[in-house]
Amino acid sequence: MLKKEVKITILLLAVLSYSISLVYANDIINFNEIRLFESNHECIDSFYKQLQPAESKPSYKAFYKGILGYYSMLKEGKIQNKKYLTLIDFSLSSKVRRLWVIDLEIMRIIHNSLVAHGKSSGEEFAVKFSNTPESKMSSLGFYLTGSEYYGKYGLSLYLDGIEPGINDNARKRAIVMHSAPYATGDFTFKFGRLGRSFGCPAVPPEKSTAIIEVIKDKSCLFIYYPSKSYFVKSKYLNSV
Repeated sequence: MLKKEVKITILLLAVLSYSISLVYANDIINFNEIRLFESNHECIDSFYKQLQPAESKPSYKAFYKGILGYYSMLKEGKIQNKKYLTLIDFSLSSKVRRLWVIDLEIMRIIHNSLVAHGKSSGEEFAVKFSNTPESKMSSLGFYLTGSEYYGKYGLSLYLDGIEPGINDNARKRAIVMHSAPYATGDFTFKFGRLGRSFGCPAVPPEKSTAIIEVIKDKSCLFIYYPSKSYFVKSKYLNSV
């Protein structure tokens, strides 16, 4: 029996510009076993084109980087909850929905939400990032989601930054995903931007439980920003 992981269909294989010859006992190809995918732009293009709903996709750049890191983490055996990829694009205004939870089995966005950045990262837009305790800034890069717990804001989710010098102080800084009354459309209507956290990716109260329950327990979460220095430093973007 195949594990319940992402499977590439015959239709998707036909899209590829080269042939992949893989043989499994039951003739079904397991997406998470295909290592040729990692550096193949055409394959990533194909997945992006399949992603639905089309009108609420993340940018291709954020998606591409997120998929590369996902596969790097997968190769290291870090990811246990392999079905979901969470992308946060902090190049976008805090007034728009810039968090996506993607079901990789069916290439569908199952959550698209507002998400707050750190107080010292910027006003409407996040422009500065830090891994330093007490900085009140967001940190970029790849994270593993942890377990859920109940805190000041109710159900919350531990996050483990896995990139040394970039986000590995997440636990020390108490950077977690939680709900917040300032991470709502009503707040943006009143103030022209979302409220800001102390570095946590805070989400609307009405969405937090559903998102946390899906992505908990060692799934991949990626916070994107077009930072050339980060792209150079990130092991997970340079190991494929």
